Amino acid sequence: MDKTLILRKIKEYYKFKTDGEFAEFLGIKQNSLSNWYTRNTIDYERIISKCDKIDANWLLTGIEPMLKSEFKEDKIIAERIDTFSLSLTNENLIPIMDIETVGGFGSANFSISQSNIADYCQIPAFKGKKVDFMIPVRGFSMYPRYKTGDLVACTVISENTFIQWNEVHVIATREQGILLKRLNKSEKEGYLKAISDNKDFPPIDIPESEITGIALVVGGVCVE
Repeated sequence: MDKTLILRKIKEYYKFKTDGEFAEFLGIKQNSLSNWYTRNTIDYERIISKCDKIDANWLLTGIEPMLKSEFKEDKIIAERIDTFSLSLTNENLIPIMDIETVGGFGSANFSISQSNIADYCQIPAFKGKKVDFMIPVRGFSMYPRYKTGDLVACTVISENTFIQWNEVHVIATREQGILLKRLNKSEKEGYLKAISDNKDFPPIDIPESEITGIALVVGGVCVE
């Protein structure tokens, strides 16, 4: 029987990151634990006295179950919690971009620099949508639909031909920074018309040469 595997499973179950932590828990020196690995041996009495959840038969034979019957349910619950936590940590995390530092983002080679990320979030309602980033709203030009402090979820558009006319977009410009506007065709050649929902803000024509990125707003989070 591979006693090294037995020891590693115990270490894994108790979530020790290092052999030093495991040895300290067992009350032995780390080199003693190393000798156990090397010689394929175990101090059964010490393991049983320190690991009260471990089934003695499994320790001696390697035949499952690993835990005493009264602790099996604890393991199942712990494994479910670990799986759920991992899914929250690694899946569907959306970067929230720092509006003060973000530059252009409209190219086929688009990538987000770590320096542009203020935080991350996970929103189940956006699962399955192509959300490249979220960005906070500044100002009142799109009030009442969006107000300062709200977050909008954005999908980067790499070419102007994919603009959805009269829908809300985030526009990165060289001179005016980041704008949140509805986009429409302009009467001027080489321009796009940016329209606010708030009627106190008149439409503006933006030269296409001034635009460094466009993203379609595909959702939002209202912050009261």
